Amino acid sequence: MTSYCITLKNCAFFARHGIYSEEETLGQRFFVDAELEVDGGTSLETDDLDGTADYGAVFRLIERIVLGKRRYLIEALALEVAREICREFPMVKQAEITIRKPNAPVPGVLDYVSVTVRYPEADA
Repeated sequence: MTSYCITLKNCAFFARHGIYSEEETLGQRFFVDAELEVDGGTSLETDDLDGTADYGAVFRLIERIVLGKRRYLIEALALEVAREICREFPMVKQAEITIRKPNAPVPGVLDYVSVTVRYPEADA
């Protein structure tokens, strides 16, 4: 069976995650990358959307989660995104989710803070 990777890069959202009250009040941009390891099944041979993870539907799922419940940790947000993708799309064998927070409240100059979560872990 052939496996392949679907990648969504730089999905942008305005949300209110973070530990500080100002982050909830003001909100900020978040950028999400999703790299999905997909079991090909017969979808590659048959050109059938039903056998793969529709990346438009994946984007909408990511959007619903990121714009939904406030999380203090972007790590927790990334894990929720990864778990839900694997639950909604059983052909996805592993989801690697990176979330970037360009306006992290850090006392210094940086481009962004990011976290990456892989679910499930390779040896799980």
